[in-house]
Amino acid sequence: MPVVEIDPDELRTMASQPDLPEDELVEDLFALGLELEGRTEEGDLELEFAPDRLDRLSVEGIARSLRYQYGEDRGAYVPSVSDPTWTIEVEADVPDQRPYVTGVVLRDVSLDADALESLIQLQEKLHATMGRSRAKGAIGVHDLTMLKGAPAATEDTAEPTKTVRYTGVAPDGDTFVPLDSDEEMTPGDAVERHHMAREYADLVADYDRMPAIYDDLGLFSFPPVINGRRTEVTADSRDLFVELTGTDQWTIDHMCTILAYAMDARGATVEGVRVEYAAGTSSGDPSVADEQRSSSPGSQARQDADALEDAEYAGGEYAGGTLERPDLSLSQKTVVHERIESVIGVDFDPEEVLDLLARSGLDAEQVETDAGELAYDVGIPAYRVDVLHPRDVIDDVGRAFGFNDLEASYPDVSTVGGRHERSRHERAVRDTLVGIGFEDMLNFHMTSEAEAFERMGLPIPQVESIDLQADELVMGESAGEHAERDVPADAVGNVPAPTIATPYSEDYTILRPWLLPSLLQVLAGNTHREYPQDLAEVGFVARVDATEPTGVAEHRSIAAVLARHDASYEDARGRLQALANAFDVDLATPATEHPSFIDGRAADVVIDDEVVGVIGEVDPAVLVEHDLEVPVAGFELRRDALE
Repeated sequence: MPVVEIDPDELRTMASQPDLPEDELVEDLFALGLELEGRTEEGDLELEFAPDRLDRLSVEGIARSLRYQYGEDRGAYVPSVSDPTWTIEVEADVPDQRPYVTGVVLRDVSLDADALESLIQLQEKLHATMGRSRAKGAIGVHDLTMLKGAPAATEDTAEPTKTVRYTGVAPDGDTFVPLDSDEEMTPGDAVERHHMAREYADLVADYDRMPAIYDDLGLFSFPPVINGRRTEVTADSRDLFVELTGTDQWTIDHMCTILAYAMDARGATVEGVRVEYAAGTSSGDPSVADEQRSSSPGSQARQDADALEDAEYAGGEYAGGTLERPDLSLSQKTVVHERIESVIGVDFDPEEVLDLLARSGLDAEQVETDAGELAYDVGIPAYRVDVLHPRDVIDDVGRAFGFNDLEASYPDVSTVGGRHERSRHERAVRDTLVGIGFEDMLNFHMTSEAEAFERMGLPIPQVESIDLQADELVMGESAGEHAERDVPADAVGNVPAPTIATPYSEDYTILRPWLLPSLLQVLAGNTHREYPQDLAEVGFVARVDATEPTGVAEHRSIAAVLARHDASYEDARGRLQALANAFDVDLATPATEHPSFIDGRAADVVIDDEVVGVIGEVDPAVLVEHDLEVPVAGFELRRDALE
């Protein structure tokens, strides 16, 4: 989880509690969900928190939350945004992979050393979280006085009078002097030779044209890689120009909002920026992409449709349009009073709910729904990117009330809860695995096609169409680097994986169809640890299945790996036999072939005359894909085979 370094004295000052003892401050921070991890050598607090409240990535955001907690502030605060005097013109040749841009101007900023350090930390923490290490969104902060805006095409003085251009440039095209350098470089030179730019070179490795932002003097920003030295921000800078580029407009807009709120807390004047997207061509019409998505639900078809929507269509759905950013207006959620009481378990007066919402930094008005229910229209500040559902508002009410003040009570039902038989069996399996020498793992249910298939030597199964009414699933041609590999249809892991319609990260685009890739990822992340490493997991897997009402079949699998210098099929077979004996089932392991395992060192797992899994020594090519230098043997089977 994110960890931020905060000066406790500065935090107390900004929270209007200059004399608050540090132990009480730490206790109050814990109540907000911020846990003290330690202290730096300078005495700053190292605070860890859940990554949903990204507005608390800076001392300004944490101080804002504390002021609400202490009652210093109430209701939603919306900074005043001045009319834009700068425009970002997005040209049609902007790279298709990074078509979106937004920005804000911050004037009269008081940037002492602490404020500059806080700004840099917020920028980097937003990069690491919402920006997905700059892949999804990247922030460039510039000294506005060093920019020369080109005059706008219009002579209307009510319109912005200065412009910069977001466009594409050849890798060996125009030159600029990057930060921390005295040498003029092209973008291609920078990613090859500049010590800071090389760190992000992989983000633009596949680009034919590099993202670039120009003013009237030339190139000054090479997002998402590095800014130019000409516009470098120092403690003497007073007016800032902030530009954000990325693969998703919503993401960069909200990153911009969080930064604008933080600088407003420092006394800056927030000024809007106009973003003008060039008109696209008909080949990128979003309706064409939507039609392709609906006719072909497979993951490859979805990716092709996404590419179609962006290709030659600068700004996607915003092409030819104009945006004014940042948009700091309140969003609205309606929450029913009875729902608040049932979730929290407390009877509230309407006035009390309104007070708790105000103490949470939200605006609220008492209303009546069409069904005649007492409810509240709640205004949510733009920096609250975590509020996606009315239940999130209820969570704020509970936090303001104080979860520690809730009184325990028995539920108003006549039954007593207990473990499901499936859960009892699963626990028994886990205990047995630990008893025969494995360490129990719990990995994410979501993964990527690269991890589940390509790195395991498997082709990526593609769904051409699915008809739930007719229970009919039509498979298309396999994709990926192993698409031509002949794999038995019933091979473990060789099933179409359910895809995430709108993945937040390229690392989590599907539900995992089998467990062994997850365990190999754990091994890959622990090559610096001592061997042997014997890992096991009992976990959720899923596949596309037209016979299921949802189109997705789910079950629990058992998987285990042994990583050591002498790991062999026989070692894994012995552990599997011990597991089978513990549950009194008959085990057989006839030879088989599987792309993830060495030929001649793999077998089907057959329990009570039914094939339920696979066992073997992992293929060296798969080990190389995971940077593993020791042999690995493993097995996977369905949990219900042991019942």
